[in-house]
Amino acid sequence: MGFRNRVEAGSALADRLAGYADRPDAVALGLVRGGVPVAAEVARRLRIPLDVLVVRKLGVPWAPEVAFGALGPGGVQVLNEDIAARLDEDEIDLVVRHETMELRRRERLFRLGRPPLDLTGRTAIIIDDGLATGATAGAAVAVTRTLSAARVVLATPVGATAAVTRLTSLADEVVCLLKESDFGAVSRYYDDFRQLADSDVTRLLS
Repeated sequence: MGFRNRVEAGSALADRLAGYADRPDAVALGLVRGGVPVAAEVARRLRIPLDVLVVRKLGVPWAPEVAFGALGPGGVQVLNEDIAARLDEDEIDLVVRHETMELRRRERLFRLGRPPLDLTGRTAIIIDDGLATGATAGAAVAVTRTLSAARVVLATPVGATAAVTRLTSLADEVVCLLKESDFGAVSRYYDDFRQLADSDVTRLLS
């Protein structure tokens, strides 16, 4: 089972999120890059605004897939104290500096002159094209909470069962159409999983 492409996945996801259609408080937030085309189709089908959420996971230097925190818009920084406590300050500072530069670059590029993201009182529907470890999505949930979202929904077409289970305790609602315990890579579930260029993302957002 799977999807032809991210647009088809977004259409299927929109069916499951139909209760949020035409909600004035709801906003679809695509995670850069792969989540944006999925979110664009959800936003179109539900007739809600589309925006982009630029989140940078702070990975442990010797195990980058393990997050010790995350950075988000407006200088938001969230740390997982249990993991961060195992690193020295120089290691943390090096990763934070590097990821801050990349986050600022992507924010300038993808916000397209729009004002800073304001989620106060909003229902934030965070959308990605798949959840393998769930680390980036978990960071996104933490960032949207810091940005004062009233309700946080995490939505994805496909995900690893373990990641979905863990994220259920972080978000107010998790919607995942296809869960697999033996998940592998997100690309397994798409016929067309081409890598997106920055220009593809900016076109969808404009």
